[in-house]
Amino acid sequence: MEEVKEIQPMPRIGDEAPKFEAMTTMGPISFPEDFKGQWVVFFSHPADFTPVCSTEFLAFAKMKEEFDKRNVQLLGLSIDSNFSHIAWIMNLKEKTGVEISFPIVADVDGKVARLYGMLHPGESSTATVRAVFIIDPNGKIRAIIYYPLSCGRNMKEIVRLIDALQTADKYGVATPANWVSEPQVWEYTEENTKVIVPPPTTYEDAVKRLKEGYECIDWYFCKKSLK
Repeated sequence: MEEVKEIQPMPRIGDEAPKFEAMTTMGPISFPEDFKGQWVVFFSHPADFTPVCSTEFLAFAKMKEEFDKRNVQLLGLSIDSNFSHIAWIMNLKEKTGVEISFPIVADVDGKVARLYGMLHPGESSTATVRAVFIIDPNGKIRAIIYYPLSCGRNMKEIVRLIDALQTADKYGVATPANWVSEPQVWEYTEENTKVIVPPPTTYEDAVKRLKEGYECIDWYFCKKSLK
């Protein structure tokens, strides 16, 4: 008789954040114990050195001051090694001048990704989806958002959601549709309507890519306008 493997249940809103120990780009952590007293945005990305993920990490880094004001710690993860994470954030700093100053969990064996339900086989069997877990200072999961591999996240919406949760806790209220804590302008510019060109898959195509007239940060990270 074939052995039935136990399926790890996916965390849900209201659950205690599953515990784990791991190495990150800023040293070893025990989660969530090391983050008690802080809100945490724990998010996964499909892979290092990929263009959409690069835009997300740059966007998170540029908004770090807003997260700091709200007592929020950012914590990233993908199924890559710590060496890969370090090389990637050094590449982003070199190419864009933006420093990624929050830890990224190395999860080569996928243990943490499985624990948090970040692997969705229907989307990819080898990469984590774009999951976001908002965890409160007591280590409880307060909100979960999933995005597919093709769609980058909107950091302002994540900040808005944190504001809503903190406001609900402070005042014992709920927030309506489209609520914001202060006026926000959702910019519509030529820059944020550009799209990512799928990265090349061979060395020959990578060399060719840089000569094709796209707006490139590096060979794996190019954008174009649809207009």
